[in-house]
Amino acid sequence: MIRINLLPVRAAKKKESARQQISIFFLAIAGVSVICLGVYFVTVAKINAANEEISKSEQEIKRLKEKIGEIDNIKKFQAEVKKKLDILNQLRRDKAGPATRLAKLSDAVPEKLWLTKYTEKEGSVSLGGIADNEDLIAALMRNLQASGEFNNVELVVSEQSELSGMKVKKFDITCSLRPSKVVGQATPQKK
Repeated sequence: MIRINLLPVRAAKKKESARQQISIFFLAIAGVSVICLGVYFVTVAKINAANEEISKSEQEIKRLKEKIGEIDNIKKFQAEVKKKLDILNQLRRDKAGPATRLAKLSDAVPEKLWLTKYTEKEGSVSLGGIADNEDLIAALMRNLQASGEFNNVELVVSEQSELSGMKVKKFDITCSLRPSKVVGQATPQKK
């Protein structure tokens, strides 16, 4: 009977199998290492891209803050200019107001009526004078109201007195000034 020794074949198969397992193990480790390195490099690239994005955003924020500072300076300058223009408009109103008011007052005074006192304070006017009769005082009050410069015209006192041997009426009138329009501004038109 022939005996065949199968041990060397089994040992060879075991060695071959062990080599295959070791090579599969190293290939698996190499594959995992390659995958890990790939993930690492992708993550590093993402981190670098995020850092670049952050630095660009910070530069953009810095640039915008500079623009905001410039805009704030422009707004301050604009507010100063507006304040100065308001002052100029007020000066124009105040410049034209008294001359116009006194001209209208002169037109409103009837003959045989003399003004002896004119006081203007904070939008209120106080007039005093003498007249031949009450009708002239009433005409003055109507003329003042119709002039467009004065409103709320009221007679405070009217008393008879004697001046150089003649009987005259002394009077005091108060009224308020109408708000003056800004010189150079257009008035709204009625439809």
